[in-house]
Amino acid sequence: MSNKVYDILKFIAQIVLPAIGTLYFALAGIWGFPYGEEIVGTIAAIDAFLGALLGISSAQYYKAGKDIDGTLNIDTENEVITYNFGKVSVDDLLKKQVAKVEITSETDPDYQGQH
Repeated sequence: MSNKVYDILKFIAQIVLPAIGTLYFALAGIWGFPYGEEIVGTIAAIDAFLGALLGISSAQYYKAGKDIDGTLNIDTENEVITYNFGKVSVDDLLKKQVAKVEITSETDPDYQGQH
């Protein structure tokens, strides 16, 4: 799933469907629209299903490391730090306020790495 599709579906799940459900429920109570509970229940079920799909997609995205912008390698013996932002262009990196890096160490076998 592309980032754009994910963002659109997330907006629908977090904003559009709850707003429509709330609006219909309120108007059904005020104006006597039919099937208020059934329609709102259906919207809620669709929203919950969409939220589950987005949660699975998000978990896979982070598990695959697609949120990592680069790598910071620490040489503990020589006290040298090298970095690689090969996944992100310089222009895209400059547009970010925060970059997420994976920290590694080839010289320290006990180092577990952090994000």
